[in-house]
Amino acid sequence: MRVAAVYDIHGNLPALDAVLEDIRRAHVDHIVVGGDVVPGPMPRETLDRLLGLEIETVFIQGNGDREIVATRRGMLTGAVPERFRGMMRWVADELTPDDEQLLAGWPPTTRLVIPGLGDVLFCHATPRNDTDIFTRETPEERLLPIFERAEADVVVCGHTHMQFDRTVGSVRVVNAGSVGMPFEEPGAYWLLAGPTIELRRTAYDLEAAAARVRQTRYPDAEEFADRNILRSPTAADTLAAFAKVDLK
Repeated sequence: MRVAAVYDIHGNLPALDAVLEDIRRAHVDHIVVGGDVVPGPMPRETLDRLLGLEIETVFIQGNGDREIVATRRGMLTGAVPERFRGMMRWVADELTPDDEQLLAGWPPTTRLVIPGLGDVLFCHATPRNDTDIFTRETPEERLLPIFERAEADVVVCGHTHMQFDRTVGSVRVVNAGSVGMPFEEPGAYWLLAGPTIELRRTAYDLEAAAARVRQTRYPDAEEFADRNILRSPTAADTLAAFAKVDLK
């Protein structure tokens, strides 16, 4: 069995479409969508594309998807900084009541037994919640209590938008990276599992994607196009920023 893990799409449909082309060429049997699907410039179109796939697909909920559901329901969790609330409200308004129910029903984790890898747990951030921040540089002793309880051979995560492959105790922990909003070299990042693990990067037409984003009514379209498609935060800058909020 070959499994593709696509995380943190953030409404970037051109990036998703490019990855899906690679996934089809890789003869994948199963797709795991690892959360943070809709917060971004093309939420409705991105969700439709994933729901229409001919490959068996399962979804888990990301913190961004959860916050969109809360926004639609008029619940202020306090987790979203004020400057992002207008964007979240726009995304929430783009979705339908059926979409809201769908997103609310996505589980926080899913498991698959993948030949060559064993029991693989997919989560958004860590097995315990969808908001923990850790990176390839986080000391192992901080992570051991979280990942040893996962009772898995491999844990696949996302959330921090940077790929890595490391070991925590006896558990292999792999970050699939971000399809639509990477914090590393521009492109679309994902993971192919079975019988080994391959961290993939798909190149796509960045200029065309940026132009499509600018044509949307997304409130942050210009910044998203410029800073998340044409350019990306560097890994070094991101690691320095995350160090301030890393797991303690």
